[in-house]
Amino acid sequence: MIGSLASTSTFSAAHGRMAAQRGGLTAEEQRQVEALKQTDRQVKSHEQAHMAAGAGLVRGGSFEYQAGPDNKRYAVGGEVSIDTSPGRTPAETIAKARQIRAAALAPADPSTQDRRVAAAASQMEMQAQQELAQQASEERTGGGTASDAINAYRQVATAGSWAGGFSTEA
Repeated sequence: MIGSLASTSTFSAAHGRMAAQRGGLTAEEQRQVEALKQTDRQVKSHEQAHMAAGAGLVRGGSFEYQAGPDNKRYAVGGEVSIDTSPGRTPAETIAKARQIRAAALAPADPSTQDRRVAAAASQMEMQAQQELAQQASEERTGGGTASDAINAYRQVATAGSWAGGFSTEA
């Protein structure tokens, strides 16, 4: 029995070497290829999710490749570029920030960098919302803040009577 096990092991090892010599892959190499294929699908799916959600903001993806035991290239890493500049108005910036965040978090498994981009987009959205609220407040008060009105009054009041007979005295 020990002899037959030894001959079987020798036969299996010899068979693996012969398969490798004639272009086939050993069982271990096949496992490596399958793992690389799975990684390739995940990486490309991840970057495609960014591109789909960030349409109009995302510029082409680039991939890092690794050669497998079968001499084929498999994507093992990737990235896309996204325009994170603010919009022309606070309202445009809010919409853009929301799309940036959606694109960053679109993959099923966002990376640490994806989460950083999403956080920066949230910050950009909050700043734009504050700016929009400030603009609305200024429009309600006649285009300026209360302190602007007080400062303007003080300038007129200190100008004295030379300004067309306007007097601050009653």
